[in-house]
Amino acid sequence: MATPIAYQANLPAVPDWLNKGDNGWQLAAATLVGMQSMPGLVVLYGSIVKKKWAVNSAFMALYAFAAALIVWVLVGFRMAFGERLLPFWGKAGPALSQGYLVGRARMLATPHHFRNGTLEKGMEEPFYPQASLVYFEFTFAAITLILLAGSVLGRMNIKAWMAFVPLWLIFSYTVGAFSLWGGGFLFHWGVIDYSGGYVIHLASGISGFTAAYWVGPRLKSDRERFSPNNILLMLTGAGLLWLGWSGFNGGAPYAANITSSVAVLNTHVCAATSLLTWTCLDVAFFGKPSVIGAVQGMMTGLVCITPGAGLVQTWAAIVMGILAGIIPWISMMILHKKSALLQKVDDTLAVFHTHAVAGILGGLLTGLLAEPSLCRLILPVPGSKGTAYGGGFLQLVKQVVGALFIIGWNLISTTAILLAIARFTPLRMPDDQLMIGDDAAHGEEAYALWGDGERYDATRQVTMMLADDSRHPMRDSNTARGLTIQL
Repeated sequence: MATPIAYQANLPAVPDWLNKGDNGWQLAAATLVGMQSMPGLVVLYGSIVKKKWAVNSAFMALYAFAAALIVWVLVGFRMAFGERLLPFWGKAGPALSQGYLVGRARMLATPHHFRNGTLEKGMEEPFYPQASLVYFEFTFAAITLILLAGSVLGRMNIKAWMAFVPLWLIFSYTVGAFSLWGGGFLFHWGVIDYSGGYVIHLASGISGFTAAYWVGPRLKSDRERFSPNNILLMLTGAGLLWLGWSGFNGGAPYAANITSSVAVLNTHVCAATSLLTWTCLDVAFFGKPSVIGAVQGMMTGLVCITPGAGLVQTWAAIVMGILAGIIPWISMMILHKKSALLQKVDDTLAVFHTHAVAGILGGLLTGLLAEPSLCRLILPVPGSKGTAYGGGFLQLVKQVVGALFIIGWNLISTTAILLAIARFTPLRMPDDQLMIGDDAAHGEEAYALWGDGERYDATRQVTMMLADDSRHPMRDSNTARGLTIQL
């Protein structure tokens, strides 16, 4: 029986190296990760904040997604996954031409060699076009910036944010991505970061906390009361984030393979365990389950499993989920209240606790629990395994060093970028605009409701009534124009 034409290798758009299944999964995984940001975090941010900040918070995420894509294809991708320039950085260059994008995907700095120079493991070359890899990796870069934004919601000058996004992507994100994934010194040393516990979550948590320090706090009234404007929509955004994590960790092996399947299962097991653990702690200490707390527990579970999703057994994912529900809960609910620094820095959505703390926890637990046979399937350094499986303490040392590098680089780069921007535009909106919120920042409001900071013009209410009544005493009055109301 003849091979159906759809499965023949000599089609014009099907070169010998193309695996249709891998390419299909990679594009689907990229779409899932993209949906975590657009609309996932756009909806979550627009709903979890006070009503007067709904538009601004959602727009910060929307803008970051668009700006990151353009910077990524102009220079970012090759700085993170291209030819080596420095031990921690790739050579900048565009990813725009037909000749570059339709060829087989290649990460030029990833071949791993023995100390004598002979090849130990070849270059990473997935069985699909470079275009698929460029877009997939972009979605990781975009969500890192959007997660970082959670630390500065409700007061950062939108113009400063617009400048910050491209600069941080170039000078911070690409360094971590190249060092741990693209063939940098941490990649070749054997630091394990399966899908972004360090590159994405630790980086966003530390940079977000640093940015919150330099931008300054919200208004006192906003810090004291910042309740969500729509909890049901917040849960919708959280649900998109959770389910989108299938692409986040399932796409990390660059193929639809065994590791991908294990990673997806472990991801959801850990997230569910952490959510339940966090909820139980809320009930035990506060007497009732918190919906926002459940979302935070879901998040810490997803973050914690990310560095080792395809490298640990599922029973280990449950252990990681329990610890992801306990350790960040303690840091947020107990240690935060006892730390003068944590109290001083206004981290709006507690990104430091849910991403930095959970990211470090996941990285260390991966160094402890990474299973040898699963490691052999994907890791670039042969023989990698967790301390619990006879790997000794060297892997834990590597994990600590990797975390310290990401922390140090993000502290320095984020500070430098923000101080440079501050020379041209204020990092924080002025107090009179902070009193108003979205209407002052964008001239737009999230809901057709009055009373949470927006400018109130009484003539809006009487225009229709007075249109045909020139004798009405309010027709020519100046009553209540531009009055600012703060509830």
